[in-house]
Amino acid sequence: MLEETDRQIDNRRTRVTRHRLAPGAHTGFHRHEYDYVVVPVTDGRMRIVEAGKDLFSDLSSGVAYFRPAGAEHDVFNESDRELVFVEIELIG
Repeated sequence: MLEETDRQIDNRRTRVTRHRLAPGAHTGFHRHEYDYVVVPVTDGRMRIVEAGKDLFSDLSSGVAYFRPAGAEHDVFNESDRELVFVEIELIG
């Protein structure tokens, strides 16, 4: 997988995790229990495998996006360099 995660905050209201994906690495299939915001630290391209489809997303450093709870997917780094992003889960 070649993914590194760093849980920075984990309390009753939020969970903040920094993800680092090497080129070609992926997160593994997972389901999000909570609404969440992703803040890219680096520019890059993701391939998201969700509901049997491949979706592509170009990320720009510092440009956040929101996803609702229930997302089920595997996220791949399609860039030729490390992809780093911070995921903020909104628990409470």
